[in-house]
Amino acid sequence: MCGIAGTLGQVAPDAGRIENALRTMDRRGPDASGHQVLALGADGQQAALLHTRLSIIDLDPRANQPLERDGLTVAYNGEIYNYLELKAELESLGHAFETTSDTEVLLAAWRQWGPAALDRMEGMWAFALIDTRAGTLTLCRDRFGEKPLYLWPKDGTLYFASEIKTLAALAGARPAVNETQVLRYLTLGYKSLYKSGDTFFDGVFELPPSTYLTLTSPALHQPEFYWQLKHIPRPMSAADALEEARERLFRSVELRLRADVPVAFCLSGGVDSATLSAIAAKKLGADIHCFSIIDSDERYDESANIKTMVDALNCDHHVTHTSPDGFFERMDDLIAYHDAPVATISYYVHSFLSQAIHDAGYKVAVSGSGADEIYTGYYDHYSMWLAQMWRRSQIDPSVDFETLLADWKGGFGAHVQNPLLQDPMTFVRDPDQRGHITLDQDVFESLLARPFHEDFHETEFTRELLRNRMMNELFAEAVPVLLHEDDCNSMRWSVENRSPFLDRHLTEFLFNVPSEYLMGHGFAKWLLRQSGEGLVPDAVRLDKRKRGFNASINSLVDRGNPETRDRLLAPGPIFDLIDRDKFTAFLDDDMTSNSFSKFLFSFISARIFLDQQGVEVQ
Repeated sequence: MCGIAGTLGQVAPDAGRIENALRTMDRRGPDASGHQVLALGADGQQAALLHTRLSIIDLDPRANQPLERDGLTVAYNGEIYNYLELKAELESLGHAFETTSDTEVLLAAWRQWGPAALDRMEGMWAFALIDTRAGTLTLCRDRFGEKPLYLWPKDGTLYFASEIKTLAALAGARPAVNETQVLRYLTLGYKSLYKSGDTFFDGVFELPPSTYLTLTSPALHQPEFYWQLKHIPRPMSAADALEEARERLFRSVELRLRADVPVAFCLSGGVDSATLSAIAAKKLGADIHCFSIIDSDERYDESANIKTMVDALNCDHHVTHTSPDGFFERMDDLIAYHDAPVATISYYVHSFLSQAIHDAGYKVAVSGSGADEIYTGYYDHYSMWLAQMWRRSQIDPSVDFETLLADWKGGFGAHVQNPLLQDPMTFVRDPDQRGHITLDQDVFESLLARPFHEDFHETEFTRELLRNRMMNELFAEAVPVLLHEDDCNSMRWSVENRSPFLDRHLTEFLFNVPSEYLMGHGFAKWLLRQSGEGLVPDAVRLDKRKRGFNASINSLVDRGNPETRDRLLAPGPIFDLIDRDKFTAFLDDDMTSNSFSKFLFSFISARIFLDQQGVEVQ
């Protein structure tokens, strides 16, 4: 896990800019740093590669980057989890290795197979690779986009980096704020942020996940996809679905335990993190250390489930409690590091875990990111599944829809707060409604200083209602935001975050499983819950409430405190977008509604972000 950056153009950045850029990435890579400038082709193009290292595999300086082998030079951020298997195959083909790093395996694999090597790699990565023989620079991101790579074409030079602040340091200029993206965030919420391809800065964009881009000059073209997830259900029994899903999950966790440093586990009260921790401890025999955060609001207090898991695992356990103390100062720090508003309060809370993991001396953390999107974990998933089962029941008498409906009412459905999803037939009546996602959008638009509206839309990945919703969340809505926040939160504290659910082989299989197996007996994520049977105590495994790292806005912000109100209402660029008088009235509203609470957090986050943009890059 590291920071990478670089340029491609007629002139390489000077030493001062390179030094400044490396400094912006020192938290991503506190253990070593380096850079290299190479001529690219015969027309005078210069390619610069910068790297800061967080040493995880092969801690020796011999594995520092940029690393050069056989005419290839790479700056690489991430982990190739199956590097040992790839290394053995490459050795059988005649390759010799000087390190025990996965970085050197990447170089040998690229020299052996070229871009076809990507299909063999399981892991998370963003890399910039120069082939001096071919005169090319290749930029690449992993399948799900776990590792970031921002691009900024400016004045005939292409700048690329793990963080936007690094782009600014290399270019010696800060990109302008994209106000449209801020307005999307405020009115449509975080699920709108990755639909347009925009970032919070004009002209800056991310290389899409699952793609690579090979360049001979700064002139950009469409990147090439090396992988795309397909929804192809195939016949199988429920028992076969469970057996293979469990096997692939166990293998994914096993691969993500590979490290030359100790590994920590994030543990909430939910089934996702509990299952990962239990697999590691009970199935794989790992000596695990778990980290949790507890909120005082009863709606988010998961201490009972967490204690049950800790007792079952008999593991070392570290607990952090939420507190309103220092909220604004912490938000200042997080937003400056994220180069963006913090997306939701969950990710603010998650930052405490990353800090606790760092303070305890760990460099690697395992989290449950992505489980909801591949196993079906959201309330609308269950409602869409019910709609599909209702349609089947109209032609298949063996489908007992009344029993399925009763299961929902006594299970997941008993905890739904969104008013549109409290009706279990909502998607039977209108499969296209998405008002539950844009709840109170009209209210938030009414608070704006000038008119702005965008309709919520979905990409069609597949014709099936449920699976299309899941794939939109996986590739265009929830997971891209989640991964950005996970990466920023963890790297702020020099911690690598690993996500076993975002495994290529596990995800491909789950999108082959017939959808009727995804729910069961009133439970979402039924295959995951079954996979944890015998490992996770039933009090956690069969808890029907959706749980995860979260907190109430009232636990963090005292709206009755005059100093807090003054801070929120002080003049600033946010009031170029939000009507101050209308927001003042909103501030006194009841915040028990989730959508109102989310908007207040979004306002605070956007306000701090905009306030910070007057600060020049140092």
